Amino acid sequence: MSPLPLGNRKLIRSINRSIILNVIKKEGEISRAAIAQLTGLSPATLSGITSQLIDEGLVFEKTTGDSTGGRPPILLALNPRGGFVIGIKLMEGHAVGALTDLNATVLAKGTIDLADKQLETSVEMLVELVNRLIKSSDIRKKQLMGVGIGLAGVIDFAHGIVRQNPFLGWQNIKLRDVLETRMRVPVYVDNDVNTLTLSEKWLNPAQHEEDFIVITIGRGIGMGIVINGQVYRGKSGGAGEFGHLVVDPNGPLCDCGKHGCLESYINDRALIAEAHRIVSPDVIDMDDLIHRASIGNKEAASILSRAGTLLGRQIANLVNLFDPKLIIISGEGIRMGEVFFSAIRTAFHECVMPGLAEDTEIRINSWGDGIWALGAASLVIAEFFKSPIQKEERTENSK
Repeated sequence: MSPLPLGNRKLIRSINRSIILNVIKKEGEISRAAIAQLTGLSPATLSGITSQLIDEGLVFEKTTGDSTGGRPPILLALNPRGGFVIGIKLMEGHAVGALTDLNATVLAKGTIDLADKQLETSVEMLVELVNRLIKSSDIRKKQLMGVGIGLAGVIDFAHGIVRQNPFLGWQNIKLRDVLETRMRVPVYVDNDVNTLTLSEKWLNPAQHEEDFIVITIGRGIGMGIVINGQVYRGKSGGAGEFGHLVVDPNGPLCDCGKHGCLESYINDRALIAEAHRIVSPDVIDMDDLIHRASIGNKEAASILSRAGTLLGRQIANLVNLFDPKLIIISGEGIRMGEVFFSAIRTAFHECVMPGLAEDTEIRINSWGDGIWALGAASLVIAEFFKSPIQKEERTENSK
C-alpha cells in the first residue's frame, strides 16, 4: 500500500493531537495507557504526540497514580499556563476584558472607556486594553494565543466582519483584520451571545448537553444556538436574532426599523416607557421598577408579568421548533425576579407542544460584564481544543 500523502498525514496527526488534548482536558489527570484505551490510538502515535505536547508546555507529567502491580503509571495533565487568552466584550461607551489561562481561570480584568463610536478610536482603545491586561498579569506577549471579541449585532465569524452593530452604528467593518494588524496575534470576532453560548459549552464542566439554547435579556434580546455540539451561526452570522421575531406587525417601532419585534416589548427601554405610562413618570430605571414590584406595586408587577408571559410564549415556540434539552436564560434581565419567571413558566407550559416540555430544562444563569468577557475568551479556547475538521475556516476577506 502506498503511503498517505504528506497533507493527509499532517491532518491525521492534527486530529489525533486534538483528540488527545480533549481527553486530557476532560479527565483532568490520565495515564498514557488510559488514553490509548479511550482513543484506540497506537502506543507509538500516542508517545510521539504527548512528547510534543510536553515539549510545548501544554501538557505536563504529574505524580504517579495508583498501581495495580508493577511500576506506577505517570499521569498526564493539561498545563493551564501553557498558553493565555484574552476576551473582550465591546459595548457602546466601554469595553471590558479578561485575561485567562487555558482552564478559563481569570488572571486579570480591566475596563476601558471609548471616547466615541469611531472605528479608529475603538481599535486604539482595544489595543490599549490588551496591553494593560498583559502587563498586569505579568505574562509575555508571545504566550498570548489570541484575543476574542464579542459584540452585539450580525457578526460574520468566518470572515471576521461586523456586518451590522446597532449600538456603534458599524456596518461591514473588517474588525478581525484591523485588530490582527495592530495586535499581531490571532483575533476571533463573534456575536456576544454566541460567545456566552460557547462559554457554556467549553468552559462549564457540568454542561454535557449537545443541543441547547442560550437567551439573553437586557438592552436587547439575544440567542445562541448549539446543535449537535456546534454553535449554529447561519450563513452570515445572523442566526439567533430572537429579539426580532415579529410579535405584532402593528406594534411599536423597534431599533431595527421594523414594528412589533419581541425586543420592542420587553427590553429595558420598553419596560421603563411602559412604567412611565402606567406606574409613575418618576420611575428611574429597571432597578426602580423591579423594586416597586417587589414591595407590592401591582402596576409595576403587571409590567414584569406581561413581559414574562410574552417571552414564555416565544420560548415555547423555540422548543416547538428545535426541541432542545436545555434553555439557559442570562443577561441583566434575570434580576426581574420571580413575578417575571413565574409568568415565563406559566406561558411556556400553556403554549409548548404536549410531550416536549417534560424533558426540557429552563435554567437561570448569573450575568455581568465579567461573564461576557469570559465568554469572549472562550472563542480562543474553543478554537484551541477543536478538531481541525470542526474548525470553521478563517476565510480571507475579499468581500
